[in-house]
Amino acid sequence: MSTTKDLPHISEVPGALPEGGPRSGPRRRELSVDDYVQGILSGDRAVLARAITLVESNSAAHQELAQPVLIQILPHTGKAHRVGITGVPGVGKSTFIESLGIQLTDAGHKVAVLTVDPSSGISGGSILGDKTRMSKLSVDPNAFIRPSPTSGSLGGVNRKTRETSLLCEAAGFDVILIETVGVGQSETVVAEMVDFFLVLMLAGAGDELQGIKRGILELADMVAINKADGANETLAQVARAEYASAIRYLKPASQDWAPPVLTCSGLNGQGLPGLWEKVCEHRRILTANGELESKRHRQWVSWMWSMIEDQLLTSLRSHPEVSGQLAALEEQVIKGEVTPTLAAQQVLRSFGVLE
Repeated sequence: MSTTKDLPHISEVPGALPEGGPRSGPRRRELSVDDYVQGILSGDRAVLARAITLVESNSAAHQELAQPVLIQILPHTGKAHRVGITGVPGVGKSTFIESLGIQLTDAGHKVAVLTVDPSSGISGGSILGDKTRMSKLSVDPNAFIRPSPTSGSLGGVNRKTRETSLLCEAAGFDVILIETVGVGQSETVVAEMVDFFLVLMLAGAGDELQGIKRGILELADMVAINKADGANETLAQVARAEYASAIRYLKPASQDWAPPVLTCSGLNGQGLPGLWEKVCEHRRILTANGELESKRHRQWVSWMWSMIEDQLLTSLRSHPEVSGQLAALEEQVIKGEVTPTLAAQQVLRSFGVLE
């Protein structure tokens, strides 16, 4: 049964005002850039939570404060294992992540788990939901669980999740696990912000998922058949052989790394130590051949362009002349009175980028 002590501090709730916005009770002291930086670098979780809320905010004032904080903590980032984890519905991501996270903290690591669900445009994600799904890991003193609210925007995934991961790294977390809740375009976005992309699969999931599987497999640095326990262990071994055969036909991201296919059980932890060793082996290989550094450089440039595109689209939609005619243009396109190309040109002309 949930009690008051189980509830997150207001600073841990996505969208909460970091600087003492309207709420009952005394107003909290506002933090300066130096306060945020020193608190983060010292591992102060309360300050880390407030900093994350700050970078998640769409307020211009909050962003003006957040960016200097990020610039100052950047030299203290870059050493963590950044691992993206995805999988088909029902694959057991939460159980897997909790088991892996506990094994990692037992081995001396500090683990931050960030969850991404771009489809959660109304609720913006739920910190209570994520902590309930990983109840043991959520109370581990060496773990930190945080959802990344995206308001339906993939650009939001890019900025908020990337910046949150940087803050967690600066706070001393050396393993960043980014879980994609949905299956779709978010997988590509997350794959472009991590060092290693792990895809969880099920044995006998059905042919109806083949299209989804193909798209995800092309991003994978490793495939793991989860729930390989009990009566399902034999089926998992068959699935492992099938995926191992299929993945050989896909072009690997690195000439020095062939994505392995393993079996594991998030329920009992079987296979997880060997799985993590493969993650570490991948890091050693890509560090030695220079690909990890090059990959991260490409990701930073990609992030920049993603932010440009996201901001341009936001500015375009909110432009007075554009917003005033969008509904009518959409209706004309639907009725076939104007082509999508001409409608787009009209929008861009009103925005001032076409003559």
